[in-house]
Amino acid sequence: MKRMYSLIAAAFMLVVFTSAQGQSLWSLQKCIDYALQNNIQIKQQALNSEYYNNQLGQAKFNRLPNLNAGLQNNMSFGRTSGYDNTYSNFNSNTTSGNISSNVVLWDGFTLTNSIKMAEMDLRASLEDMQKAKDDIMLNIAASYLEILFADELVLVSEDLLKITQLQLDRTGKLVEAGSLAKGSLLEIEAQYAREEVNLVNAQNRLQLAYLALYQLLEVPSTESFKIEKPVLPEIGANLSLLNSMDVFKNAVQLKPAVKSAEFKLESARKQLQIAKGNLYPTLSFGGNYNNRYNNKYAYPDPPYGTGGKIPFESQFKNNGSYGFGVSLNIPIFNRYMAKTGVSNAQIQVENNELQLQNTKNLLRKDIEQSYTNALAAFKRYVANQKTVVSSKEAFRYTEEKFNVGMINSVEYNQSKNNLSKAQSDLLQAKYEYIFRTKILDFYNGQAIDLK
Repeated sequence: MKRMYSLIAAAFMLVVFTSAQGQSLWSLQKCIDYALQNNIQIKQQALNSEYYNNQLGQAKFNRLPNLNAGLQNNMSFGRTSGYDNTYSNFNSNTTSGNISSNVVLWDGFTLTNSIKMAEMDLRASLEDMQKAKDDIMLNIAASYLEILFADELVLVSEDLLKITQLQLDRTGKLVEAGSLAKGSLLEIEAQYAREEVNLVNAQNRLQLAYLALYQLLEVPSTESFKIEKPVLPEIGANLSLLNSMDVFKNAVQLKPAVKSAEFKLESARKQLQIAKGNLYPTLSFGGNYNNRYNNKYAYPDPPYGTGGKIPFESQFKNNGSYGFGVSLNIPIFNRYMAKTGVSNAQIQVENNELQLQNTKNLLRKDIEQSYTNALAAFKRYVANQKTVVSSKEAFRYTEEKFNVGMINSVEYNQSKNNLSKAQSDLLQAKYEYIFRTKILDFYNGQAIDLK
């Protein structure tokens, strides 16, 4: 059994070592930069912002006069009356054209409010894109710290396995010399096997942590990498822990989720003003020009005229007409559509007000939760520091007694397991504290940095 577990661990480490050859080292900042450039959700948010930028441009262009042109061609066959009130059979081809333009002079400020609403929509989309970036940065930081935590668990498991290997060799010699019963050796071998399994589990956890980071970055496994191990800050009271409400006050002013909700509320208010503007008359100014040509138009025959077809130039000069006018459209009854639009717009305003408040509430809850978790992790870390120190001393004392035969292997293994658990709990509290304080710092407007 011992040999089998040893072979498994050796094979696993060989695969890990072989795969690590030639791999580049990625820092946390490099991971974040890569994600910000390649993450699909961020790219989609960028496209969404481009869409709202186009909408803003169109809202501004709607203030300009429009200009339209038309060209028609009609062919006529059969009996047609002439200028002398006689009918004759002939075919004709008539070509006509027109140009028209119209500009809104006043529409209850609908165009102005449409521009302001489009501006709010654009700014909200930009904040949504920033929120997507913030989310991916926090997720990457969490995944990065999970790798560091898993890597330290592997080191702890390896150190414990080395201690057990030494004890196993010593116990084997004592059993061969007849100083200890064979049962002691079997107990140590069983402990060694369990610790080999723990090592393999820790290594698997490390690999899965890397896989989670690769998938978060959407990096193919063929382009895998190893992370740099930064010098982590000393565990101590963090300024962010002094007052979570101060962090919340700063976060409300800084965080894109809140800003996006505020801009969406302003957009809904502009939509309400647009809906109210539809209750007012609309005043517009327009102009048009028309002309036509017919291939059968002719001068009257003598003695009334010179006869012959009227040329295109003459028809174009004589058939042209143009005009200008002002149009006033007064809404009197539109089946309550405008009134319903105002009511629905008011509902959207109230809904966005609630959404803004809910966003602030969620932000406050996240900060309070991070603050509470960080404080609890710090307390666990301090307590586990003492536990590790006492567990190491207890294990040293237990090992000495075991070596002279004062205790059996069961007590020895129990003491060693207590040390292993204390070290694992210490590491977990350490990385939990670091992550939570970094979240608080991030809410407080600081960039994510593990240094």
